[in-house]
Amino acid sequence: MSATSFWKAKTLEQMTPAEWESLCDGCGRCCLNKLEDWDTGEIAWTNIACRLLDGESCRCTDYDNRQATVPDCIGLTPAQVDTITWLPPTCGYRLVHEGADLYWWHPLVSGDPETVHEAGVSVRGRTVSEADVVVESFEDYLVDWPGEAV
Repeated sequence: MSATSFWKAKTLEQMTPAEWESLCDGCGRCCLNKLEDWDTGEIAWTNIACRLLDGESCRCTDYDNRQATVPDCIGLTPAQVDTITWLPPTCGYRLVHEGADLYWWHPLVSGDPETVHEAGVSVRGRTVSEADVVVESFEDYLVDWPGEAV
């Protein structure tokens, strides 16, 4: 087994912390605000990014302290991957959990963190910060692409 194919040989629970973190492709889609219908549980995506998301790099600007700054930020764990319905269909955590391989543009496959952006999968350049939008206007920012396999 080569060092770059650990995601094919290990379950999410077997991964080291570094391997786990490297499964994040850097798309930023999980850091978008979502609206949930209380009656149906249906998720509606917005293009409103968490205030900690850097819109260019699509990475958290304060990853280590994000849950203290943003209390509703979810720290993903292997046990949660199966229960969180809004993980994008292209998410590395979701794909590995489902027994699928990573896409060609995933940095672990391509060797380049820019390919997720070049493939058009990331939120780079397509978001507004939640700091600039009042909660009552979130419905004005609904989009389809974050929940799709681009």
